[in-house]
Amino acid sequence: MKFTATQIAGVLNGQIEGDSNIEITRLSKIEEGEPGSISFLSNPLYTQYLYTSKASIIIINKDFVLNAPVTATLIRVNSAENAFAQLLEMYNQVKLNKIGISKMAFISESAKVGEHIYAGEFAVVGENVQIGKNVKIYPQVYIGDNVIVGDNTTLFAGVKVYADCTIGKNCIIHSGTVIGSDGFRFSPQNDNKKIPQIGNVIIEDDVEIGANCAIDRATLGSTILRKGVKFDNLIHIAHNVEIGENTYIAAHGVVAGSTKIGKNCMFSGQVGVVGHLQIADGTILAAQSGVSKTITKPGQAWMGSPAFEVNKYRKSFIHFRNLTTIVERIDKLENAEKNS
Repeated sequence: MKFTATQIAGVLNGQIEGDSNIEITRLSKIEEGEPGSISFLSNPLYTQYLYTSKASIIIINKDFVLNAPVTATLIRVNSAENAFAQLLEMYNQVKLNKIGISKMAFISESAKVGEHIYAGEFAVVGENVQIGKNVKIYPQVYIGDNVIVGDNTTLFAGVKVYADCTIGKNCIIHSGTVIGSDGFRFSPQNDNKKIPQIGNVIIEDDVEIGANCAIDRATLGSTILRKGVKFDNLIHIAHNVEIGENTYIAAHGVVAGSTKIGKNCMFSGQVGVVGHLQIADGTILAAQSGVSKTITKPGQAWMGSPAFEVNKYRKSFIHFRNLTTIVERIDKLENAEKNS
């Protein structure tokens, strides 16, 4: 892919200083810029690299004042950071814009496939599957029987979607993730026999799921990820869980069965939530929090294991940290009382 400074300035509505015909083929950090690459400067800490970078094009803010000669062609914009983010998005769309069905992909005759899809080598699409328009199915993806995949959704290499699950429009599911694996349910009263899991997983529109996540199917009914949910890598969502709209969960998050998470929540890394709880809208959980009871008040921050309100935790932590000193003082007082 080649782009000239003129083409890029047109997309970004920027002003060119230098060679308008110079071409670039890749993006780079400003400190690692090489001929044929484009970079940007927005953080003042990196200003020195503007004058030494070998990048062919550098995007800078309109009001930036040069104090030395620059070899690169400059494109001035209102916000260099926003402009470069726009370029990253455009570059990614071009790079991932694959179309066509590989001869080594298998698509069942009963499957309904939309226009302009991509199916890579060794992808498998089962019976009665419905695939929307512009769907990207990368190599070694498995899509089980009766699955529905909405328009513009991307399933990266190695994603597995078990039978009867539904994935909405504009979703991104990264490599190694499993959608619809069985929930972890056995009966101790019946020789630990497995309890059949006959529900499914419903993923609504605009959801992104990171690599190597596991979203279990419901025992009955559905495990549900609502619109706009965003997951990091290595997350486990158990059977019959519901995650509210626009909730973010960072890596190593675990939510146990039948818990309902509200809208607009933010969970940091390694958060664990036990089963059958209700978590209010807008709840923030600090890293490694362990939630063992229902949270009813919206918009609160919690931390600790077991988790409690962040302000109370911080006050309590002062005592945790000084516990040895406090015990020593108590011992001295008790010994003094005994000897008096």
